[in-house]
Amino acid sequence: MTRLTGTALRVTIFIGEMDQWHHKPLYTEIVHRAHKAGLAGASVFRGIEGFGASSLIHTQRLLSMSEDLPVAIVIVDSHERIHDFLPQLDELVSEGLVILDDCEVIRYVGRGADE
Repeated sequence: MTRLTGTALRVTIFIGEMDQWHHKPLYTEIVHRAHKAGLAGASVFRGIEGFGASSLIHTQRLLSMSEDLPVAIVIVDSHERIHDFLPQLDELVSEGLVILDDCEVIRYVGRGADE
C-alpha cells in the first residue's frame, strides 16, 4: 500500500467526457495509467456545465451538448511521482487543461486498513 502524508502534489486534468484514446474514454486511460504507475489515487468528476479554450459552453440543460460534459481527473501523490507521470499526460491530453497544485495530505487510509 502506498503511504502518503504531508506535502504532496495534486494534478487536475480538465477534458471533455467524449475525448477518446484508442476508442475508449480518455479519462479511463488516464486513471488506468495512474494505477499502473502506482500513484496513490485518481478520481474522475463529471461536471454539469463548463467551457474551455474552445469557448463552447457544455451543459446538461441543452440536449445537443449534454454528450460532451466537462470531466476533471484528480490525482494526488508525491512531487516526484507526479512529475514522473507528467510525460504520460503530455502524450494523452491533446486538448484540455492540466494544472498542478501543492497540497497537504492529512489522512490517506484505504478500506480495511489497520490503524
